[in-house]
Amino acid sequence: MMKKRTLLKNLAGWLGVAALAERASAAAAFAVTKSEAQWRKLISASAYDVLFDHGTERAGSSALNAEKRPGTFVCAACNQPLFDAAHKYESGTGWPSFWQPLAGALGTSTDFKMIYPRTEYHCVRCGGHQGHVFKDGPQPTGLRYCNNGVALAFVPKGTALPTLRT
Repeated sequence: MMKKRTLLKNLAGWLGVAALAERASAAAAFAVTKSEAQWRKLISASAYDVLFDHGTERAGSSALNAEKRPGTFVCAACNQPLFDAAHKYESGTGWPSFWQPLAGALGTSTDFKMIYPRTEYHCVRCGGHQGHVFKDGPQPTGLRYCNNGVALAFVPKGTALPTLRT
């Protein structure tokens, strides 16, 4: 019995170290990197919590969930275009959901916060956490990119996209 506990404790420790190492190496790979203080000057506290502390906003709290106009959804941190509004749909989850991102806009990693593995996705430019992707979405992809609204900004069609932050 004691050997099992020791083994499980050691395994959990190694998984934690591996996860931290993966996060550290991933952070170094992003084109846009800023200190916590720099990001906090640019974005709201709730956006920082989601984007860089991997938080989750309360379901149904984002006005972007009801956004139906044509346009582009961009990363709230670095302004990278992430989703075309034509790929948004009502998933009934309380979060903005999309069946397809813009090409090359997102990166993924495996998240074990809920014990079972989930696919987390983030902005490829700044690494800001956006949400999780699930295999229960509509066709043609069958995917649901479940996004935190606070991690996005909406730019209506006909309005210039914001300048990418550097």
